[in-house]
Amino acid sequence: MPVAATLEQILADDGTAVVVRRSIAETCDGLGARDAKRYRKLTEPFVEQADDLMEALLGPLGMRHPLLMTRFGRYAIQSATGLAGRMFVEGRTRAMFAGLAAHSLVPLEFLATSGYALGLLISAHAVGWPVARGGSQALADALASYFRSLGGEIITDHPVESLAELPASRVVLCDVTPRQFIRIAGDKISSGFRKRLSRYRYGPGVFKMDWALSAPVPWHAKGCTEVGTLHLGGTIGEIAAGERDSWNGRIHEKPYVLVVQPSLFDPTRAPAGKHTLWAYCHVPHGSTVDMRDRIEAQIERYAPGFRDCIIARSAMPPAALEQRNANLVGGDIAGGAADLAQIFARPVSVLHPYSTPIRSVYLCSSSTPPGVGVHGMCGYHAAQAALRGSLGA
Repeated sequence: MPVAATLEQILADDGTAVVVRRSIAETCDGLGARDAKRYRKLTEPFVEQADDLMEALLGPLGMRHPLLMTRFGRYAIQSATGLAGRMFVEGRTRAMFAGLAAHSLVPLEFLATSGYALGLLISAHAVGWPVARGGSQALADALASYFRSLGGEIITDHPVESLAELPASRVVLCDVTPRQFIRIAGDKISSGFRKRLSRYRYGPGVFKMDWALSAPVPWHAKGCTEVGTLHLGGTIGEIAAGERDSWNGRIHEKPYVLVVQPSLFDPTRAPAGKHTLWAYCHVPHGSTVDMRDRIEAQIERYAPGFRDCIIARSAMPPAALEQRNANLVGGDIAGGAADLAQIFARPVSVLHPYSTPIRSVYLCSSSTPPGVGVHGMCGYHAAQAALRGSLGA
């Protein structure tokens, strides 16, 4: 069962924060007068049409709701630094926008990074940013249980090295990135298609940490213990510099850190009186640099005394993430670089992005539209394409 959580962006070293709440009005109360007016003008029309907008954004490129998408695209196509600089006057508001845009793992000076920020803002106001009761594994368990109730069988711990290993079937859906598909498809695909897939680019990785805590994180900014997701980044300049560095193969000493504190909303996550916390920062693709001290220093920066609360910690650098899930190539959790070019060509530029040259074999990973995100729509649209293909539609 989901637990509603608000979204908060930690901004300034003076202990202040900007809170993005479900209510636009309550969010605006935390902004300066000029930014509040501009923020409402930017977000409110899209939140009012959030269902239609998400239907268009979370599907393959097409002509769903063209007028709405044209209005959204005027803002979304801009760089995050550019739109934030033109739209807002307060440094705190600009930093909040940058923190959202940084979910893209793309330099914030790049075109279309505003689209990531706007999509997350609109979803925050329309439905919130929930955490799953019992953890994300609870969602997987529920889906698996439903699948089995329909007569399905799930086989794990059996790496598939070739499509030839699979039993005869009407349809095969591959939840893999281009690199794995090239390997398992072998000579079933042409050299031309293999070459096109091999040009697919992967983006920066992440360095993830988990903590067991003796107490809630002692955030300095008021209200931080009331929210589930926090962005630590200081200023728009600091966040942009960090994202630029990870994209260009450099380590930033004060990385942008995304933090989630689920046990504040879900008591099943920790023993009574204790808490859990997880976070990650962006690092260069395949980085081997240990980021534990840098991540904890960023949290300590906004929560003095945080380290005194730590009972135990676990770290997962890019190599560990890839070992656990081969799709996380070089620690890239986005299934491939999500810059403008690969929004429109994911994984290659074709009319039907889920289909492959192999009859009845489809791709359904985040390397297909609409790309990275906790939405499941890559698989949904791949399944729809497979159904149409198997039925001869």
